[in-house]
Amino acid sequence: MTYKVSRIILLTGAILSTAACSVSGNSNGSLNGAQSTRLLVDEGMPSEISSAYSGEQTMNVFLTGYSYWDNTPRGSAQIARPVIHQQAGGTGTYEDPITLAVGHEKRNGRSYMDYPAGTKFYVKNLQKYAIVEDLCGDGPKPQTGPCHSGYQGHDWLDIYVGGQGLDENWVDRCMNRITGIQQVILNPGPGYLVAPGEIAASGCATL
Repeated sequence: MTYKVSRIILLTGAILSTAACSVSGNSNGSLNGAQSTRLLVDEGMPSEISSAYSGEQTMNVFLTGYSYWDNTPRGSAQIARPVIHQQAGGTGTYEDPITLAVGHEKRNGRSYMDYPAGTKFYVKNLQKYAIVEDLCGDGPKPQTGPCHSGYQGHDWLDIYVGGQGLDENWVDRCMNRITGIQQVILNPGPGYLVAPGEIAASGCATL
């Protein structure tokens, strides 16, 4: 079983590992005055999205990126919870959303994901759909890391940017461009404007 550990680029520009990063904030708090919709889902449950996620919801999240170079294992596209991809990828369309990693909590040897595998989001500034297929945070207590605890009251999402075949330092700078509070749509329907393609290949372009 593979657990992705991203190289997190915070708003200050510092590069930290999720295993060591300490960021204040509790993602179980409010988002724009509304209670967070995160669920802790047993890894043994079906990958289909829970009925609790019916309907679209616009929300602000803290978005970071992870690449081919800082995945676990390093230099790979392996993912922990495949749904429509066997490896991290996707073009960002509704039919082929990009792999997304979320925080999780380990209890009694089991992982409980903050969002179920298969949950879809639409990231407005990237004009891309994304799907939960991976875990953000490593070690025996991933719940102590920032991916699970969130950032300043916002849920933390970590999107795969790709980057294989590109310079690692360039990809790191690229990911810094998308790091920050971003507006997303949870459970989006089809029809939103899409700029298809790998995020790193586009230079991590945003609106």
